Amino acid sequence: MTRVPLSVLDLATVRAGHSSADALRGTLDIARTADELGYHRFWVAEHHNMPAVASTAPPVLIASVAAQTRQIKVGSGGVMLPNHMPFVVAEQFAILEALHPGRIDLGIGRAPGTDQATAAALRGVSPYLTVEQFPEHLQTLMALLGDDRIDAGPGARLQATPAAETYPEVWMLGSSTYGAQVAAALGLPFCYAYHFAMSSDVESALHLYRSGFKPSPQHPEPHVMVSASVIAAETTEEARYLAGPSRIMALSLRTGRLGPIISPDEAATVELSDLDRAMLDSLPGTQYAGTAEEVVADLDQLVARTGANELILAGTVYDPATRQDSLARIAKAWGL
Repeated sequence: MTRVPLSVLDLATVRAGHSSADALRGTLDIARTADELGYHRFWVAEHHNMPAVASTAPPVLIASVAAQTRQIKVGSGGVMLPNHMPFVVAEQFAILEALHPGRIDLGIGRAPGTDQATAAALRGVSPYLTVEQFPEHLQTLMALLGDDRIDAGPGARLQATPAAETYPEVWMLGSSTYGAQVAAALGLPFCYAYHFAMSSDVESALHLYRSGFKPSPQHPEPHVMVSASVIAAETTEEARYLAGPSRIMALSLRTGRLGPIISPDEAATVELSDLDRAMLDSLPGTQYAGTAEEVVADLDQLVARTGANELILAGTVYDPATRQDSLARIAKAWGL
């Protein structure tokens, strides 16, 4: 059976009793493993002021990941554009592309990646950093990164890098129909964040994307990647046990009880209210937890349901070694 490429999404999660430096070293270990196993891309997220996430500055982390891997594409999943001036993002990713030509992805998101107070601290008093200006800023960024379809206006005299040979691949990320429509209008590949937006919106979003897609020189046809949260282990019971920390993290994100990632043993002893259980039933933290064969069967169904051209795998675990083992099991079962 011919299967779509698999990629990896990582947040550099901080576990209880460990430091941010430990989390970042774990991400580098996972990236090297993904590269060796034949995964297609390795993306890192942007989140701010969260005790469990050390991935706050994607360009910095991407530089280290790209330097310590050989062939895997490395990128952002994503850069939250309302937090940054387009010219700064363009310069950062132009340098990354110059250092690692053909290997850099720039995934762009519209969400703040944090709470309102932290977003305000990131943006300062700038009147230009607002969600309302997202479409304009995205097109400015694309123009700075070599898309000559777009009139950069007053920014036309700016150069993200003086003599580019190649440019990073720009992706639109989203968990709603908005991102799908933006990606379609601009002829960009689209990544749907199904790992935290398990709803019927995925069909609506992908229909709008494909039906409204306007071909671009880089992408003559629509291209969809869908994310999923997965953990594979020797047995179904072990996988569900290892998924315990992701359940508690999913709950903490939605109840404001933020903290580092706890161990599976501790997660198993957390007392949950009826409201907590109802919330976890609607968003379990890990969508697919089981043996590699069970996870692959679920991923096959997700591809059949969405028509995805690629899948990108998220997965919150306590120990980076657990993630490496999970990725190895899935890679073997998938046939990478």
